[in-house]
Amino acid sequence: MPDSNQPPEREPLIRAIAMPADANPAGDIFGGWLMSQMDLAAANAAARRSRGRCVTVAVDGMVFHEPVFVGDEVSLYASVLRVGKTSMSIRVEAWRRRLVAESQHKVTEATFTFVAIDENRKPRLVPPP
Repeated sequence: MPDSNQPPEREPLIRAIAMPADANPAGDIFGGWLMSQMDLAAANAAARRSRGRCVTVAVDGMVFHEPVFVGDEVSLYASVLRVGKTSMSIRVEAWRRRLVAESQHKVTEATFTFVAIDENRKPRLVPPP
């Protein structure tokens, strides 16, 4: 994800509107809501890459740059950084846009680690691309 001032030049894996139920009394969106949206985007990328079920095992380097407010459109971009035998590192960026604005602002980013699992919830090999 090259330029931290511009969102990636591809469609986001997830777009969501931040709703009042996701906010604290001051109108800021809870970090946990944003993190769960990021985990969904990372899981989508991991499942596509591994062609099957995956589980989150770690989240590293989560940094909140700006708040998200009720009514903001949140776009989540994910990219596979590394693939091991059974695990994958997925980088996720979250960008917000006021519904009446055109500009987007990065609000947070993190690296998620997933392990591919089989039907018995045991680690399985990630197939080649």
